[in-house]
Amino acid sequence: MARILIENAVKKFGDFVAVDNVNLEIEDQEFVVLLGPSGCGKTTLLRAVAGLGMLDDGRILIGERDVTYLPPRDRDISMVFQSYAIFPHMKVYDNIAFGLRMQKAPKKIIEERVAEVAELLHIETMLDRYPSQMSGGQRQRIAVARALAVESKVLLMDEPLSNLDALLRLEMRAELKTLLARLATTTIYVTHDQIEALSMGDRIAVMKNGRILQYDHPTRVYDRPAHHFVGGFIGNPPMNFLPALVEKHEGKLTARIGTFRITPEAMLNSALQAYEGKQVIMGIRAENMEALSIPADDALEVEVMVLEPLGAQNLLTIHVGQETLKVSTHPDFTAKMGQKIWLRFPSSKIRWMDKDSGRAIVPDLEKVMA
Repeated sequence: MARILIENAVKKFGDFVAVDNVNLEIEDQEFVVLLGPSGCGKTTLLRAVAGLGMLDDGRILIGERDVTYLPPRDRDISMVFQSYAIFPHMKVYDNIAFGLRMQKAPKKIIEERVAEVAELLHIETMLDRYPSQMSGGQRQRIAVARALAVESKVLLMDEPLSNLDALLRLEMRAELKTLLARLATTTIYVTHDQIEALSMGDRIAVMKNGRILQYDHPTRVYDRPAHHFVGGFIGNPPMNFLPALVEKHEGKLTARIGTFRITPEAMLNSALQAYEGKQVIMGIRAENMEALSIPADDALEVEVMVLEPLGAQNLLTIHVGQETLKVSTHPDFTAKMGQKIWLRFPSSKIRWMDKDSGRAIVPDLEKVMA
């Protein structure tokens, strides 16, 4: 079993708190992504799991074993670095075999493991080459093969695809996901690329300022962000946000944007009661709004500023008061700059958030489940 448990982890550099009381549980054979902007603490947390940077407080368990103060060699982990960290003076075979030789594995075992992982990563015909004779994608495969060859309980990956071009990243992303699912390895993967996180992870931990703001399955992180930052960080375009005033209208609790009123889902009434007379933030994805070319009572009149044809969709830029929104429409929907259109906001697709804290306002049931 390679279940990982991180409890109350704290790491400081002088007065700067890089990891701030983080708790994280990763199941055996699970692929978890640490996602966030530069400086959010994700690599520092990964290095703490690897034993490359000791925690100032808290503890780390791999399996049932407390590894908090163990050196890296005693943690039964492998790591793939952003810079590949392969040896230029060694041939591909020797690079892959390096970890096994450090473990003093028998020669026959080394030969079998190197052949197996080289075949898995499609570099079996390149074992006699030097890294300088290979492309960036092939060098990345060497680094992954070396990590897999030692058959550690845990695989740690620190932005392993960031040095590759866009097309190669797409290819390697699919290959890695397939490979790691087949090997059933417990994996922690660090990235600032939201597409990598959403497409690869079983669960995503979104980090900011050393803290985890949301830890959930990719679809829930995208559709139901737990924090304003999460909605704004994930998605291309990111989630749209509009200020709205919560107030009663004709006996119903509504959220008013200018003169336009939205009736939130009934399940949110009890949670939103506390905000009556106050502003909240309405979050909605570009693809979840319905654009109409004719007026409708339940739609907000807006003006088109820009239309970008993107093939599978059109992306509209519009202004609502002082706010700018992005709206994704069917490619057949056309509108000119300055044209009036109407937007419908399905209540089930809206995420309401506290204006001050940024946290999502959720029904009581969801609070219990979170």
